Amino acid sequence: MSYLEWAECQLAEIELLTSMFPTQDELEILDQLALAELRDYVEGSASTDSPPPSRPQFHIKQKLDTEGMGRTDVILSCSYPSEYPRVMPEITVRCASLSRAQQTQLHTDLNAYLMENCQGEVCVLSAVDWVKDNLQVFINKSSSAAAAPKKESSSPWPQEVFSRLWIYSHHIYNKTKRKNILEWSKELGLSGFSMPGKPGIVCVEGPQSACEEFWSRVKVLTWKKIMIRHREDIPLDRQDEDSRTVESIDSLRKFTGFEETMFDPHGNRGNHMDLGLLYQFLNEKGCCDIFQIYFGIEGR
Repeated sequence: MSYLEWAECQLAEIELLTSMFPTQDELEILDQLALAELRDYVEGSASTDSPPPSRPQFHIKQKLDTEGMGRTDVILSCSYPSEYPRVMPEITVRCASLSRAQQTQLHTDLNAYLMENCQGEVCVLSAVDWVKDNLQVFINKSSSAAAAPKKESSSPWPQEVFSRLWIYSHHIYNKTKRKNILEWSKELGLSGFSMPGKPGIVCVEGPQSACEEFWSRVKVLTWKKIMIRHREDIPLDRQDEDSRTVESIDSLRKFTGFEETMFDPHGNRGNHMDLGLLYQFLNEKGCCDIFQIYFGIEGR
């Protein structure tokens, strides 16, 4: 199939979704301009033969009946890659009734189902149906885990751990992924930075539980390749009420806040960064040893 044929499939699916979910309370198109550009491209009125750079993004909002929870709000967020349906769309599911662990497992199982049953075909409706059919199972598991008795800690002050994750991706281009990275890091109180382009780099630091939650959300998105290239875990010394706390989360941070950082983008698509500037940035933050871990060479 060609880009035009893929675009035709995308537009047809969006029009079907619009007819099935006619109100904004059910279907919210996040980028109307991207949809208009897609339609112009399919109808031949676009000024270029290449597919539009902006990609359609939307939320499907459902209120599902579940046992013990009544009406449960579920949001499926979707973004189309330009080659969809040859490649899988970016789909994330948010449901406040699920624990973090069960939400991560839901994403894993949903992606596995779509890869096995919908490869090469439009699949958003299949994803909606799968979530409807399987949500109750994950809610039950979340409820069971919450009801299980917890072992009491031998110490009244459980030990905290500071973590810093250095994540490597083959590339980070997608605007939705970049937006998620920024929003999730701020939501979870993490500091660090992300470098889009090829390769893509993300560093997050903060409480270990927040770092793990961030990674659980990021890794279930569709990537060509993504991994934690290096991690740092530092237990914090917690002492009794009469003693000083030796370390705190904030005292170990090397970054202030979280931001997306560019380093003189170049190349035909503007997707390659100046690695010399990246090294200087890392060196200023006291992280220059990470450069060799990422790229196998010493920076300068």
